[in-house]
Amino acid sequence: MKRYSFLIGCVIALMATTSCQKEQSAMDGSPEMTLHTTYETAYFADSLQFSVDVSDGSGVPLSTLKAYLYYGDEIVSETTIRTKEYGRYEGKLFAPYYAEIPNGAATIKLVLQNINKGTSEEQIAVPLQRPDYPHLTLVAEDGTRHEMSRTALYQYTVEKEFPMKLKGYIEAPAFGAHGNVLQFGYSGDKITQGTNSLISFSYLSDGVYPITFNTMNYAAGPFLSYSINDVDLLLSGEELYTADLSLQKDQVLRIDGIADLADWSIDADYIRQENGEYRFDAMNGTYRITADFVRKYFIIEAMQAGQLAKLNTDGTGAIWIIGEGIGKPNLANQVGWTTEKALCMAPIGNKRYRVTVVGGESMRADNINFKFFHQKGWGGEFGGTHIRTESELIFIGDGTNGRDSGNLGITTGAALEAGSTYVLTVDVSAGNQAAVLTVDKR
Repeated sequence: MKRYSFLIGCVIALMATTSCQKEQSAMDGSPEMTLHTTYETAYFADSLQFSVDVSDGSGVPLSTLKAYLYYGDEIVSETTIRTKEYGRYEGKLFAPYYAEIPNGAATIKLVLQNINKGTSEEQIAVPLQRPDYPHLTLVAEDGTRHEMSRTALYQYTVEKEFPMKLKGYIEAPAFGAHGNVLQFGYSGDKITQGTNSLISFSYLSDGVYPITFNTMNYAAGPFLSYSINDVDLLLSGEELYTADLSLQKDQVLRIDGIADLADWSIDADYIRQENGEYRFDAMNGTYRITADFVRKYFIIEAMQAGQLAKLNTDGTGAIWIIGEGIGKPNLANQVGWTTEKALCMAPIGNKRYRVTVVGGESMRADNINFKFFHQKGWGGEFGGTHIRTESELIFIGDGTNGRDSGNLGITTGAALEAGSTYVLTVDVSAGNQAAVLTVDKR
């Protein structure tokens, strides 16, 4: 009798469980979709359209329809549509145009969700191809448009008379019924799609030459190659090319690719010209050299452990200048209180640091207001009690003599001689809080 009672109890429990599951299932609902979209072919950069009827078999109100575009396992585009009512909904997903992605199959996944978070999914296969554009357009900085002809699959060229340096971006037309106009420009250290930031093309001289672009791998040209001692200078900003080099004092610097190098300003603190050669003139170490093609000048900064150097507690490292009345290669590029433009004094050994200026050209003759810092930015600095000088030309501020503590000024009644060279040296061999500034006229 006990056995029968147990079996009856189990049946009742099972019926109750099944009933609860049905009630829970009914509560969750059953979102349903009917697709009205298929693809025989589509193209990268298309706006991929989809159409779907939505409802819920249990009558539960719907919440959202989410659409995802997958390249392999990666979601590359998505959108969300609010589904307040049952019925047909349409949407679009942009098919991103990436470099080095061959023709292949993508997937649109649709996820329908009701207000109780019940869901259903459907997928649409999308065979994607790279557009074979009939032409591209090179848009120059001044807005002039130059048509680039197709010379091979994905390869385009325009050959005209151009200046030695030409800035512009590449534009591809909308391709097919659902295509979008694309722009290719410079971002970071490479050409990418989705920006019209200017690409700096360069050639040996003004004249007729070809400009090329490949829509598969984004290879473009021409770009002149610049190097120092066979180390390539890489584009690091607009008209700026940079490399980090390990250098030794008196080492010969072989500067290649700069046709008008004779017209450049050479910073005598770091480089001296001797018998037709350029030689490094600061102490041994690693330095970041940036070629500024706008100002025709090399910015040279000390490095340490892969970063811009700072003044170490033992007096080694670097000292930086921030403030008014000084600039290299001339005062048109005054440092001011913009920390990104801070000047790195040349380390010359024995915990001494040097900056060479020309009166009225790279330093104002009668009005300066700058100071020495431990880093390229705010932080450690040489206050008025941390540095002294016996110079009769330059004084150090104490907060009461016309300059803030540690800021440099020109002594009343004195001035730098216009066109004359002056060397300012900071010596911290006695400690970072016992620095000595000397000023020598050459």
